[in-house]
Amino acid sequence: MKRVAVAILAAGRGSRLGGDSPKPLTLLGERTLLDRSLGAALDSGLDPVLLVVGYEAEKVAAVAPKQAIVVRNPDWQGGIASSLQAALRTLVGDRSITGICIGLADQPFIGAEAYRRLAAAGRQGAELAAATYGGARRNPVFLGRSLWFEAMKLEGDEGAKQLMRRYPVVEVPCDKTGNPIDIDTPEDLAREIANGA
Repeated sequence: MKRVAVAILAAGRGSRLGGDSPKPLTLLGERTLLDRSLGAALDSGLDPVLLVVGYEAEKVAAVAPKQAIVVRNPDWQGGIASSLQAALRTLVGDRSITGICIGLADQPFIGAEAYRRLAAAGRQGAELAAATYGGARRNPVFLGRSLWFEAMKLEGDEGAKQLMRRYPVVEVPCDKTGNPIDIDTPEDLAREIANGA
């Protein structure tokens, strides 16, 4: 069986949300953003599950369950691309891992089934795949090993999106598996709390 890893990127500061604590540790209801997003990755059954930390790395790493492999990104200010690369460097030596699903800590409603569907697309031959909701491409994203070398050259606050402009993308419908919204601002957070999150 081809192994597919998962990486939850949780290295950014999240300055638009405000506050002093790292964004992944922000409470949404009774659970943090990280608990929700990382929980879905762990529930997916994929292995290994990586958590990429950067800003206030020790605080974020301290709450990670032991099943997750914590990866520190010292270049976290370089954006999402640098966190993706930190995950890939951790995995590249294990040739049994043929792809990686990438999720974000500030998307707390992505479901475990979305990761399973992306991994299945990879096992069926996709090298680049994206979850779709209502026909729109969102997260998670699957990146096959054949594209990892090129991913290591990416820069800035986009990761696999840059590759999607160059290579064919397999779209994987993930409607009803969860919700891909981002929690970026205090208004986003207040809205979801008001909605009963």
